[in-house]
Amino acid sequence: MREPLSRERVLAAAVALADAEGVPALTMRRLAKDLGVEAMSLYHHLPGKDALLDGLVESVVGEIVGAVDDERDDDWQVTLRRWFLTAREVMLRHPWAPALLGRGRPVPPVLYLYYEKILATLIGAGFSYRIAHRALHAFGSMPLGFVQETFGGGDDEDPDAEEAALAAMAEAMPHLAAMVAAELHAATDPTLGWCDSQVEFQFTLDLLLDGLERCRVEPM
Repeated sequence: MREPLSRERVLAAAVALADAEGVPALTMRRLAKDLGVEAMSLYHHLPGKDALLDGLVESVVGEIVGAVDDERDDDWQVTLRRWFLTAREVMLRHPWAPALLGRGRPVPPVLYLYYEKILATLIGAGFSYRIAHRALHAFGSMPLGFVQETFGGGDDEDPDAEEAALAAMAEAMPHLAAMVAAELHAATDPTLGWCDSQVEFQFTLDLLLDGLERCRVEPM
C-alpha cells in the first residue's frame, strides 16, 4: 500500500532532491516524479514554487531547532558555541539552505523559540537586554550555522573567468588579490561559501563570544 501523500512527505522529498541536485533542479514536476504522483496532487499541500521554497526553509530551520538541545552549560559561551556549531552541522548537510535563508523568505515561527533560548542564555549569564540585543545583531546568521558572504563567487563560477578576474584584480588591488590567493580553502575545510569555511566560522564565533564576555564583566 502506497504511503499517503502529506505536506511532510512532500517536503522531505524536496529536501532530499535539493541535497542531491541543488535547488535549481527542484520543480513541481520533478518532485512529483520522485514521489510517484501527478504534479497537480502536490498543489493540495504546497500551492506553488514559493510555498515549496518556504517549506524548504521551514524544514531546515525545524531540523536545526530539533538538533539543538535544551541543556545549558554553566558557561554561557560553551552553550552558545555548542548550539551554533550544531546548527552548522545541519547547514553543511544542506549547503543550498543559506542562500534561501538569505533571500527574504518568511521566518518560520519555530525560529523565534530558538532565539528565545539564545536570549534566555544571555540574560541568565548576566547580560542586560540592551547588550543581549546588540549580541543578536553581532551574531547575525551565525546561530543558524552560516555567515553572510562578503564576496561573491561560488560553485557555479567559470574557473577560467575566475582566474582572469583574479589576475585583473592583482594589478588594481594587490592586497585584496593577495588575501584571496592566501585564503583559498583547503579541501578538508568544510565551506558554505567563499567567506564561510568551518575555520572562519569558528574563528568569528569565538571572537564574538570573547568580546561579549568583556561586555558582561565590564558593562558598556
